Amino acid sequence: MGSVAPPEKQEATMAARQRHAVMIPYPAQGHVTPMMKLAKLLHARGFHVTFVNSEFNHHRMLASRGAAALDGVPGFHFATIPDGLPPSDADATQDIPALCHSTMTTCLPHVVALLAKLNDPSSGVPRVTCVVADAIMSFAYDAARQIGVPCAALCTPSACGFMGYSHYRQLVERGLVPLKDAAQLTDGYLDMVVDGARGMCDGIQLRDFPSFIRTTDRGDTMLNFIMHEAERLTLPDAVILNTFDDLERPALDAMRAILPPVYTVGPLHLHVRHVVPKGSPLDTAVASNLWKEQDGLLEWLDGRPPRSVVYVNYGSITVMTNEQLLEFAWGLANSGYPFLWNVRPDLVKGDTAVLPPEFVAAVEGRGLLTTWCPQEQVIEHPAVGVFLTHSGWNSTLESLCAGVPMLSWPFFAEQQTNCRYKRTEWGVGMEIGGEARRGEVAAMIREAMEGEKGREMRRRAVEWKEMAIRVTLPGGAAEINLTKLIDQLRYVNYGSITVMTIEQLLEFAWGLANSGYPVPLERVRPDLVKGDTAVPPPEFLAAVEDRGLLTTWCPQEQVIEHPAVGVFLTHSGWNSSLESLCAGVSMLSWPFFVEQQTNCRRWQCG
Repeated sequence: MGSVAPPEKQEATMAARQRHAVMIPYPAQGHVTPMMKLAKLLHARGFHVTFVNSEFNHHRMLASRGAAALDGVPGFHFATIPDGLPPSDADATQDIPALCHSTMTTCLPHVVALLAKLNDPSSGVPRVTCVVADAIMSFAYDAARQIGVPCAALCTPSACGFMGYSHYRQLVERGLVPLKDAAQLTDGYLDMVVDGARGMCDGIQLRDFPSFIRTTDRGDTMLNFIMHEAERLTLPDAVILNTFDDLERPALDAMRAILPPVYTVGPLHLHVRHVVPKGSPLDTAVASNLWKEQDGLLEWLDGRPPRSVVYVNYGSITVMTNEQLLEFAWGLANSGYPFLWNVRPDLVKGDTAVLPPEFVAAVEGRGLLTTWCPQEQVIEHPAVGVFLTHSGWNSTLESLCAGVPMLSWPFFAEQQTNCRYKRTEWGVGMEIGGEARRGEVAAMIREAMEGEKGREMRRRAVEWKEMAIRVTLPGGAAEINLTKLIDQLRYVNYGSITVMTIEQLLEFAWGLANSGYPVPLERVRPDLVKGDTAVPPPEFLAAVEDRGLLTTWCPQEQVIEHPAVGVFLTHSGWNSSLESLCAGVSMLSWPFFVEQQTNCRRWQCG
């Protein structure tokens, strides 16, 4: 009989085998928030998590939430990297073009160094087994590749927003972008219907594409950054979206046709509630707000009738002129409805957002101004009747999931695309014109709160709410897709005829070992290696002990149909292809001969 290892050795062995995800968000609030929710889901599934903030955001979190904000919980730790920009102590979002250029050009060596530090035996944490990076932090794919672990990309926009970005190159090649001159911003040019935009809704106009096309400069930083990052989304092993299929099926189908496996695990803010117990350390001690939330807002709402309050928040990045701020302010005042308005100190471009005393006097008793608030709880409060929003994706999803219709004033990025879909595809929103005149604002608020259009938007919003709740229930689509993502087990079989060199066998073997995933069955025929016997080396067998099983032949139909199997690495023979299709198992193909190359090309499931 074998001896039992002492407890400390058992713990060390368990730590060595525990999955360790390094999460790398783009350093802006709207990106940090969904990445944090995904990190909590992975931690709840047994992952050790290292959450990587920029040094700038690290200091902001400490300032907003206190000295213990980043202490983490067991198995959930924080790390930092520099973002490459000059030091700053401003309590504001950094300049986005400068931040995008800096992360793209300076962050890779810092992430490589962090991964090496985490993998050092003295680090006290499990070895890194995967990287989850924001889809606009694609340098992280290269870092993951350097240490031989898989990388997944969290695409934080809507699926329709991403598809808008994916067409940028086509718009440039067709001569539609960049604009010929600034006059095209206002002369009706942006109303042009764009044909051939795969995955986007019928009648999509140039104005509905994400806003970085609105430039006259072919060398524009954001135009080129987005093209670069969107085109690199073919590189990770998986793509994760904070959405659900019923909401964005055409766009998701188009993404799945051009990208690695796409997993919809949202709405994340609903999904995480079913997994992380309310009041638990992971719920309360791990948060992502870069601004300090104000107290007393929910109590103020408690004193209001159902659906009587307008909630206003333009997100974490939107800025406006002082004139626009005043137009919105007087529009709210003139609507006659109570409102709760989130006014960031940096909301006004180049100045501090300060509203005049006469406005404050006019709305006394029915207007509450805040700097930051617990938005999910506010939107879900029964007193809220409509949401006046910039149409960022997190805000859009939160409002849909609360059954609250929206008035949209999109500012930049894919907010224009989200606004279009809310109006014409989802039926839950109306758009306020770019100049935001007070009369228009007041009239649209009244229509949304009490008019026929508002009633129809509310009806549609409630329908979407019910769908979102359904997909995030235990056993629902979001949970199933998350399981597929994190438990991608590889079944490997190259058929009865395929042969390879010993060098190719070793490359496949170590690729499987370095993936970090269990490989329950690898069919290794004795004659798999050309002119020799297929024998994997002892060091490979040691590396995959307890997570790799090698066979010479097996009952393939039963194996592929087993619920544990997530991916089939195959030669793409027809029998194997059919069996995998019929089992609903996606494929990684290495075609060898005859029609295997043809099979590999078809069906968009491999």
